Amino acid sequence: MHFDVVSLFPDMFSVVSELGVTGRARKQGVWSIGLWNPRDFTHDVHRTVDDRPYGGGPGMVMLAEPLEDAVRAARSSRSDGESAPVVLMSPTGRRYTQSVAEDMAKSGGAILICGRYEGVDQRFVDRCVTDEISMGDFVLSGGEIAALAIIDSVVRLMPGVLNDAESARQDSFNPALAGLLDSPHYTRPEHYHGVSVPAELLSGHHSNIAAWRRRQSLSLTAARRPDLILAARDAGLLTKADEKYLAELTQDQARASLFRGQTPSGV
Repeated sequence: MHFDVVSLFPDMFSVVSELGVTGRARKQGVWSIGLWNPRDFTHDVHRTVDDRPYGGGPGMVMLAEPLEDAVRAARSSRSDGESAPVVLMSPTGRRYTQSVAEDMAKSGGAILICGRYEGVDQRFVDRCVTDEISMGDFVLSGGEIAALAIIDSVVRLMPGVLNDAESARQDSFNPALAGLLDSPHYTRPEHYHGVSVPAELLSGHHSNIAAWRRRQSLSLTAARRPDLILAARDAGLLTKADEKYLAELTQDQARASLFRGQTPSGV
């Protein structure tokens, strides 16, 4: 797995290349990273990488040529050459999800483009970019934080990166959880400020523990991300036991709402 990153701030990527599980994995040779600063591909004394937009307006726009030259250099350094996807971090891109991370973890990596300022020249996008990714409905000052998130989320899925292979399978949004949110977690001490660890987790009964975690996952997802419940239902990922529990949740919510004089909402 190899990531190339085109960025005006390459030092930011020491976070994933040197620290934590991703840093350890890089030192073990699980993945590698190449950093390409567009300023290194300029031809003027000021190392100019941006200019004012045609048509007027606020902000500056990144020049196409330094970006394209950086991508060309990154491609020539890769074993997969021209086949490597070029991914632009962009609010107009497709939403980044766990399934996208899993697909990328099965690939040879990508060339990630971190824009800055008001945006990048569209001609660079048209000529070089094969995919655009958005981290959500918000705007960052640049693509670096988004690229860091992609690298971290992908590398942790690779075999041997996490100490326990089950850790990734139990993550929120994972297909092993039907794409639902993970259940709450507890550790020592058993009693903390008057709150005890749920009895099911202390029982040592694996099936009871699994059932408790599933119910908690369903409850949390129904309360905070009902869209994920609907997606899992449409995909046929909910069991009869899941649906029974969700129905009981809805009934309990309806009774509580009626008690408070409110209109209930279902999942």
